[in-house]
Amino acid sequence: MNVLVVGRGGREHSIIMKLSESTMVDKLFAAPGNAGMESLATIVPIEETDSAKLIEFAKLNQIELTIIGPENPLMDGISNNFMAEGLRVFAPSKEAALIEGSKSFAKEFMMKYQIPTAGYETFSDPVAAKQYVDKKGAPIVIKADGLAAGKGVVVAETKEIAFEAIDDMLVSKSFSDAGATVVVEEFLVGKEFSLMAFVNGENVYPMIPARDHKRALDNDEGPNTGGMGAYAPVSDITKEMVDFATREILQKAAIGMAAEGRSFTGILYAGLIMTDVGPKVIEFNARFGDPETQVVLPLLKNDLLQVMLDVLDGEDPKLEWENEFCMGVVLASVGYPAAYNKGIKLPNLNANGDSFVVYAGVNKSENGYVSNGGRVLLVGAKGCSLDLAGRLLYGNLPPNEGLDGFFYRTDIGKTKKGALG
Repeated sequence: MNVLVVGRGGREHSIIMKLSESTMVDKLFAAPGNAGMESLATIVPIEETDSAKLIEFAKLNQIELTIIGPENPLMDGISNNFMAEGLRVFAPSKEAALIEGSKSFAKEFMMKYQIPTAGYETFSDPVAAKQYVDKKGAPIVIKADGLAAGKGVVVAETKEIAFEAIDDMLVSKSFSDAGATVVVEEFLVGKEFSLMAFVNGENVYPMIPARDHKRALDNDEGPNTGGMGAYAPVSDITKEMVDFATREILQKAAIGMAAEGRSFTGILYAGLIMTDVGPKVIEFNARFGDPETQVVLPLLKNDLLQVMLDVLDGEDPKLEWENEFCMGVVLASVGYPAAYNKGIKLPNLNANGDSFVVYAGVNKSENGYVSNGGRVLLVGAKGCSLDLAGRLLYGNLPPNEGLDGFFYRTDIGKTKKGALG
């Protein structure tokens, strides 16, 4: 089969790496891709949101399956456009992707279908939002309603920080229309984890749990980012917890979306927190998580293309997983998630049989790879223990002090006390 992957980041490179192992894949294309994917896929210079050109390319190149990676084209209806042309696509419709595209819709949906989540209120008036914060106190969570590239969430430890976040989103319009409405949410205490699943209608096939690290700096300090590293599976999340989350969260969501006329096909991602009364939803995404995908897919024993075809055909893909751990650490541009420079030469990384590199924000120059984004690449490794995986991958990273223009967290997979999570 000829397969097209739409997207340019680490998530899409990881999908391509897994698809490249399939004996069923003939030609693999990435649109628009990045320079780090060139060894595995043909790079197609078409933007993710240009449905018309992507459809034209798919027809001309006899693409039999298109996989959509990022969220923005999903909300633009790329899946609907492909299906309207009779092209097979692994991705939710625009209607189903609203579970990620609008946090207020997602919260109302969860309340309606009794899916456990934090208490909340929605506001477009900054004065009313601040009055609610004043009444509830801190810590409290402020979220931009729409898509904000993983950066539209502020965990406010004081009321003053919450007020600043409300002004930033509703008055200064820092996230444009995505922040025209905010969700003010109860702060939940517990360990976070991510649970992704292959979904078609009411059929749900969960993957192994992963945990990502959102804060930019060690010890979970600094601003929220799109994710600075991740690992899977998560030892403190038991099979019973995963079964509960699958039944009470993912399955209920799939059934509810079908009942709402928004039947979901693709990857449903639940960002969860394990509270004293069980797992609750922090957020839903309508696609593979980033960087969780980079540590989950390397542990999948199955042929990823066959899994996707089985799911689309209504068949159980019978997922099987390696009895190992996988950890990944993101190398980011200094300044990320705020302003940063591009075009900086990447350091030499000695990936070997035990470790791997997933490229995201990179370009190619005469002198090799250079940076072209905030999150530049991810170094990952597998091992029989989380500790071993961590030692393998950190052994392939130069010290932070020796990096020019880049940084990474040194504590992925560890808690604040230093123990492995």
